[in-house]
Amino acid sequence: MYQCFRSSTCGRPITTNPTIKPWNNANPAYKPSSQFAASQIRWASKGTTTEEDKISIGPASGVQSKEGDKDTGVYYFGPISSTIKKVKLLSLSTCCLSVSLGPVITFMTSPDSNVILKGAVASSVIFFSASTTAILHWFVSPYVHKLRWEPGSDSFEVEMLSWLATHIPKTIKFSDIRPADTNRPYVTFKANGNFYFVDTEHCHNKALLARLTPQKETHDSAFKNL
Repeated sequence: MYQCFRSSTCGRPITTNPTIKPWNNANPAYKPSSQFAASQIRWASKGTTTEEDKISIGPASGVQSKEGDKDTGVYYFGPISSTIKKVKLLSLSTCCLSVSLGPVITFMTSPDSNVILKGAVASSVIFFSASTTAILHWFVSPYVHKLRWEPGSDSFEVEMLSWLATHIPKTIKFSDIRPADTNRPYVTFKANGNFYFVDTEHCHNKALLARLTPQKETHDSAFKNL
């Protein structure tokens, strides 16, 4: 039972007890709560990338300045020092495993094979692993990992990496620096018979960089003015 009357606006009969449906049921496919949660997820995924999420082969941003505050007189840090040390440790580990386990595995896998053939295979595995480790050491041995220098001093200290991936401090005089007259890659200068490499793009002290990279002396010919 209901009473009808004319609406002054739309002219439609309106019941006295209408059945009011919820707004959410007007469109069953639309769910405000789920749409709002999805929008929050999309907004969070578009956030700025933090420093920890960035992949870098060198030291993280700010590491050099913090270490420079702790170590007085440090004017240079190798940008890929940690990466070189990790690769060197990995190479040493594989070399030790190849030398120790290579012959054992070779002789145990094929018991019916010739002993001379087994020895040749085991020797090849050991030689290949040792040679790759030696080549890696030769390639990265000139890399300077840290350099300390006091302004006005005639010498400076550098930290190099040994073949066991340990840091070795060395003291070098500026008077011993010579131009690197070699075709060896990644060499900046030569001192006391050893080669050293400094990344010039990461050495911000121009005075120090000028003393580390001496120019080759040009000798004029004796017959130039004849």
